[in-house]
Amino acid sequence: MTGPAVERITPIDVLRGFALLGILVMNIQSFSMPDAAYLNPSAYGDLTGANRLVWIVGHLLTDEKMFGIFSMLFGAGILLMTGRIERRGGRPGALHYRRMAWLTLFGLLHGHLLWSGDILWFYGLGGMVAYLFRNRPPRALVASAIVFFAIGSAVFVAIGLLVAQLPADAFEAFARENWRPTAAMIADEIATFRSGWLQQMPVRSGEALFMETFIFGVLLGWKTIGNMLLGMALFKWRVVTGEQPRPVYQRMAVTGFLVGLPIVAFGIWRNFAAGWDARYSFFFGSQFNYWGSIIVDMGWIGAVMLACSSTGLAGLKAALAALGRTAFSSYILQTLICSALFYGNGLGLFGAVSRVQQISIVIAIWIVQLVLAPLWIRRFAYGPLEWLWRSLTYWQRMPFLQPAGARAAEL
Repeated sequence: MTGPAVERITPIDVLRGFALLGILVMNIQSFSMPDAAYLNPSAYGDLTGANRLVWIVGHLLTDEKMFGIFSMLFGAGILLMTGRIERRGGRPGALHYRRMAWLTLFGLLHGHLLWSGDILWFYGLGGMVAYLFRNRPPRALVASAIVFFAIGSAVFVAIGLLVAQLPADAFEAFARENWRPTAAMIADEIATFRSGWLQQMPVRSGEALFMETFIFGVLLGWKTIGNMLLGMALFKWRVVTGEQPRPVYQRMAVTGFLVGLPIVAFGIWRNFAAGWDARYSFFFGSQFNYWGSIIVDMGWIGAVMLACSSTGLAGLKAALAALGRTAFSSYILQTLICSALFYGNGLGLFGAVSRVQQISIVIAIWIVQLVLAPLWIRRFAYGPLEWLWRSLTYWQRMPFLQPAGARAAEL
């Protein structure tokens, strides 16, 4: 069983490529610093001057935003694939769930063997749930998305209220483990990730399991599904396909940024004012970014769609589209590059790179990927992992080379 050759939807590819670049701004902290520093920037490293500015800008513009855009486009992709199958008279259910099962397996391997911050697991499980909503009208999808967002928020806040009531010694143990580790704990984590791959495995696998269970079940799983449903609505409204008039995207950009960014910024200010205290910042202070990022995502989508409809930056848009077409492979490539830079099986720079230096590395990786992706797509129909995933889904070896004069089909 093979899919028909179809035209790509270029604005979706450009938006996906843009989100892939943006997500590295936050992910590099997880690659290069002790685990607690991702959620609590005061837990490790210098947070003054330029380093503080880098963190604030990254948090404002990318944290949960790029993940949200990725999730929305994943939801849109579910409609693309199932719609094509249904138009041919087929039933997409079995194919979809096989596709999600393989993605979930890829996520497990990625998270436990390479990097604990994997999100493929989230998309595999979230996609299994989101599929059930695919036939709902856009307004119902948005309403369902809000329900999922609210459940994730309510569960996290409820846990925060329970944790705040713990006895002092139990709360301190919780904070040391999840929010503000001791100097000895940080030194031990740094030593572990500067050691060999086998020595890293127990810690990395434990962190991956925490992501796959607590983080998915309590917070981000709900938000992942909500974003997928929102993406389905935006696809049905022809927003992410770039087919709306420019004034629609202008309103999205202006409203998304002018409303969403102040909400996120207020949350940042409150967390600094609270001294990044675990009782407030872990569960309650994070809610401003949780909700504000959804609004900021509308701003980013509007801005990128405006760029897609303009005549400028043709080369950059083509490179982003190529990156979007190879997003799965390019996401794993980011892991491979960062592992080689920061872990002991590579250069072993874990814990030794400031936030300013991290951004310099991010920009270098962006350049590499923006150059490599177009070169790859000129010759090959898919990224290597996209090809493998598609072949496993259809249980048939797919053509790998780019057909002359044709564009690759999208799964």
